Formats: sequence, structure tokens, C-alpha cells
Amino acid sequence: MADYDVIVIGAGNAALAASVSAREAGAGRVVVLEKATRQMRGGNTYFSGGLLRFAFSDVEELLEIVPEARDVPGFVDGVEPYPKEAFLADLMRMTDGRADPELADILISNSLDVVRWLANHGIKMEIAMSLGGVKVGNVIKWPKGAIVRAEHEGIGLSTGWFRIAEEHGVEIRYEAGAIGLLRNGDGRINGVAVKTAEGLSEITGGAVVLGCGGFEGNAAWRAQYLGKPWDHAKVRGTMHNQGDGLRMALEIGALPYGQWSGCHATPINAEAPSYGERKLTDKTNRLSYPYGVMINKLGLRFVDEGEDQQFYTYAKFGGIILHQPDSIAYQIFDSKVTHLLEPRYSTTDPVKADSLEDLVAKLDVAQGTANETLAAYNAAAGNGEFDPGELDGLCTKGLALAKSNWAQPLDTPPYVAYGVTGGITFSFGGVKVTERAEIVGTDWKPIAGLYACGEMVGGLFHYNYPGGTGLVSGAVFGRIAGTSAAG
Repeated sequence: MADYDVIVIGAGNAALAASVSAREAGAGRVVVLEKATRQMRGGNTYFSGGLLRFAFSDVEELLEIVPEARDVPGFVDGVEPYPKEAFLADLMRMTDGRADPELADILISNSLDVVRWLANHGIKMEIAMSLGGVKVGNVIKWPKGAIVRAEHEGIGLSTGWFRIAEEHGVEIRYEAGAIGLLRNGDGRINGVAVKTAEGLSEITGGAVVLGCGGFEGNAAWRAQYLGKPWDHAKVRGTMHNQGDGLRMALEIGALPYGQWSGCHATPINAEAPSYGERKLTDKTNRLSYPYGVMINKLGLRFVDEGEDQQFYTYAKFGGIILHQPDSIAYQIFDSKVTHLLEPRYSTTDPVKADSLEDLVAKLDVAQGTANETLAAYNAAAGNGEFDPGELDGLCTKGLALAKSNWAQPLDTPPYVAYGVTGGITFSFGGVKVTERAEIVGTDWKPIAGLYACGEMVGGLFHYNYPGGTGLVSGAVFGRIAGTSAAG
């Protein structure tokens, strides 16, 4: 007799969703193996902003999840429906049409239901005011689909999941790192080899769910698959996501799938630690750049800061910043917009000055070029009306690199600058899975007894990523994986 009905590797959002759904689907004995200590548990989920992107047809469906928002002045009037078609269009636009259609349909079709599932299990939700809400007059305007997050962000989501798993009778073993998959004579996965403080052992199970993240914490794999200078990138989340699950799956013949040369990376504080710090979690993010200008050490702009709202550009701009000289850039704002900067900027003190020239003099940039760049931007900016809650079309005219929206001149002192770098969040490359979250082998057939969820699911994200999709994807495929494994 096997030790467990279902073994889940990892302890983030996706893995714990799998463990709970396995219990709800009838699995009697479910164990979660967490490589980290109890104090460092939770994977990347703990470090996330807790944002949940999901499709909904009207504001009443949102209010089922965040009922207290009905009493927030301006909330109801500012919410636009986000139907499945709009979610799919955003996902395909962000990924240049490369998102796997079947996986995309599963994700989007289940997105609202899985957030309800979380809420019904006691994970408290709130409106993500500090992340995306902008008050314009008496109305709060929102990036479409990016409105709700877990209360207390990733910390709240992670803490809630551990409570729910324990209430459901899931056993959680800490400092238990899976190092290999076991197979019986028929080739079915029937357990894992585990390393603990006591040594090496084997745990048998009816099925195994791999939900232990990507390879973003592994400098060697980043260099191998993402290339230079990704091996020097700062990691926004846990140090434990070393690609263990991917390695184990590939060793037994799993099919690599998705964009192995791509990842989610975001602008973060240039002085952030090498790995996520649990006191700061996601507070190193610097995502208000659409309201200002970014220059590199050469003194040049290098992206259209106003290409789109931040939740549609931040996951690719982090990588672009990383490829600038010394992997550093500066976000520059004037006092017209500093009240719009998201609260996470308050975790560092900016460089300040009463003129742009004095500000530039305090930055580690090519002085002459930087002053010319900012002067040219100011001369070209201001063609339209500023609306921070919409794509306002306020653009530059005559610049080789335009700013398409929110292009106000930098003309109102004092001026501030924030140093930023690119921080990696998760890798896009994974393994191919079926609609039941079964891992597919290189023979294009499901590997019996083996399932995947979370960052390990390949094929959804390429090049870019709509903010808030990762946690919902993790919960959707985690829930499916757990149910399938229990069956």
C-alpha cells in the first residue's frame, strides 16, 4: 500500500490549491513537501502582490467577491466589464499570439470560478487600490481585469492557503526537498525520493503533483536558457525555485514546452537584495513609470514608457532594463504626478532637485546626453489632455522614440528620480500538460501518475504577461491537478 494517495511538491498558491482540491476530490492521504523551512515557506506566492486577473461580465460578479467595495465612493462607476473575450485578447496581445489556445481557454473559462473558490474557502479579498486604482474626479478608474487582490497581498494569500490545507487534513512536511521521481515497472510515477535533515528516503504515492515553481532562482539555468545578463538578475521571490521540479520531470522524459528563453521580469528598486526579502515582499516594485520618463546610464530613453498601462508592460520592461548598461535605469517624475506614484515607491528615498539639470547632475548618467534627452522630450510632449486612468493619447511629436500616452512635460519642480533594475519573477518555460494537468512525455502521451501546475505549466506565457494572471493560472491548474491526481 502506498504511503499517500497524492504527493504534492511545493507549497505556493498552485501546490496548495492542488492539495486542497485533491482532498475535496476524495484523496484520503495527501502530503505537501516543502523544501524551505516553516519560517521561509510559501514559494513565490508569499512575495507576490496578490493581484488576481479574472473574467467577469458585470460589477455585481465582482461585488460577490469584494462586497465591501459597494460602499467605496466611485468604485462601482469606475468598473468596466472584463468578458472572457477581452481577457483572451489581452493574453494573445501580450504573447504575440503564442499562448497555447487550449490552456488559455482553460485558464480564462475557470478564472472567475476559481477566485470564488478561494473566497469561499476563506481567503479574504480586497480591491487593489494601491496597485492599479486611480481616482479621477469622483470615479476610481481601473486597468481592466486587474481590480481584486488577496487581502494582505501575497502574505495573506499564502497564510490563508496553509490554514485551509491544514483544515482539510493535508500533511505538510518542511525541509523536505524532492530530488527524484519513482516509477513502477509499468512506467507509472508512484513516489518521490526526498532529502531531509535525516538523510535520503523514499515516499510512495498514487500520484505526484509538481507545483514547485520555475528556474528563476537558478543562476546557471538563467544563463543557459535566458542568456546574458540574466545570471546577474536579482530574484524578486524565493531563493528555493531552482528548477527542481522541471529537472525531475525532464529526467523521466517530460516534454519541454513554452518559451524557455522568456520570463516575467519587472522594474524594481536598484538597491533591492539578490533574493526576495520577506519583510519587503513585493515592495521593491517600481511600476509608475508611465507617468514619467526612464533614461539609462547613457542618458537615453530606451522604451515607450506610455505604450500601455503598467500591468501590460511591466513584465517585459524589467528585462529591457536589465539589458541597459550596468542593468540600471532612472525613473524621473515631476511634482505634477508624484501623488500618483504607487505606495511601494515610499520604501526608498528618491534623488531630488529643483531643476532637471540639478537632478541629472546627481545621477550616474552621461550628463550632456541626459540633459539633451530630457530637453527634447519636454519640447515634444504635451499634445493632448492628461488622464491617468485611461490610455489618454497624450503623446510626444517628432521623437524617434515616442511616448504614446501620459506624455506631460517635466516642468514642475521639485523633480525626483528612482534608480531601478530588472528583477526576475518567474520563468516561462515549463512542461506540456493536458486539460487534466497531466504531464505529457516526449512521446506526446501523458505520463501516468504525474501532474503539474503553477509556474511549471509551459505554453501560456511568451514575451510578456498580463498582470495578475500568474496567481489565477496557478489556482486554476492547481485545482485541476489535485482533482485529477485524486481520481
